[in-house]
Amino acid sequence: MTIQTKKLQATLATPESIEPYGQLISTDRDVSNHIGDFYEGAVRVHDPISFSSDDDTCLSLTSVDPRPLEVTYLERHFKHTQTFVPLGGKPYMVVLGAPTSGDLPEIESVRAFRFPGNTGLCMHIGTWHEFPFALENSTEMLVILRNETTRNLSGDNVVDGEAHGGDLDKKNIPKRIGISLEVSL
Repeated sequence: MTIQTKKLQATLATPESIEPYGQLISTDRDVSNHIGDFYEGAVRVHDPISFSSDDDTCLSLTSVDPRPLEVTYLERHFKHTQTFVPLGGKPYMVVLGAPTSGDLPEIESVRAFRFPGNTGLCMHIGTWHEFPFALENSTEMLVILRNETTRNLSGDNVVDGEAHGGDLDKKNIPKRIGISLEVSL
């Protein structure tokens, strides 16, 4: 199979540009809902996203270094809204594809987004994505996901780099579709 290259130009993530894929997590009060104030206003509480998981959710801390801006795999989750929250203020980039009902992502919907280091992402259930790309060494991120997903990414669930399970569908895009995705900043 001949592999074609498709170039993606990364654009700044905004509430509007991310809407087909998920929600931004930000201190921007226009993005979150105000829940209330406590301690005479010294503590202000906002609901930044609609996080969803049906069971067995965990927090993972990752440290990510820059790697080539090439997408080999896109994956999606069926039972939770996977969330990435940067710690330390370092920017990062994410490749996202709109949720599909079929077995593969629609390449026309795949876009690359730059995130400032103070803005997180909560993806809609079923959003195709590659794990975030660090733009600086030791980019620390909090990842919220289901323990089942972590198990789906290991052991007998992984064949030739692809992984499948109850909450995971991870596909090799060049192998499956014949298109290599490369991102430029």
